[in-house]
Amino acid sequence: MPTRPGRRVGIDVGSVRVGVAASDPSALLATPVRTVARDPDDAAAHPTDLEEVAALVAELAAVEVVVGLPRTLAGDEGAAAEAARTYAGRLSERIAPVPVRLVDERLTTVDAHRNLRASGVDGRRQRSVVDQAAAVLILQTALDAERSSGRPPGELVRTGGRKPRTKDRRR
Repeated sequence: MPTRPGRRVGIDVGSVRVGVAASDPSALLATPVRTVARDPDDAAAHPTDLEEVAALVAELAAVEVVVGLPRTLAGDEGAAAEAARTYAGRLSERIAPVPVRLVDERLTTVDAHRNLRASGVDGRRQRSVVDQAAAVLILQTALDAERSSGRPPGELVRTGGRKPRTKDRRR
């Protein structure tokens, strides 16, 4: 059982869509919630997708949000990871004081496609739900990690989306 009770929300940030999943109040099981279309005007002060996700967090009375951080197989971060960090930072500012955490999401979209295919969901239908399925995988992995370690998963997002300093990071 997680050390901290309460519903969590999982987010899979894509360039076109954002997948949203939520846990039950006991934080045992992640389920899909919605796919939100990204606002093409991402530079706007309040992109519509960010506002919709923030409204879902409030509606679900989430105690924490987990955003997937897409790393390469080698553990490096590229443009997609930077976009996820930026999104997580903006979301963190918008939903404070609800904490936002970044968790490694290597291959979740690949796994989501595989799971959907195995469930008989065809290619066209997959596009509309793959982001939700990836968000479920991200959130379930975070819930399981917390349950087994007794510690919150991933890294806490600071307001502004800045990456926390680590020992191996150079100035």
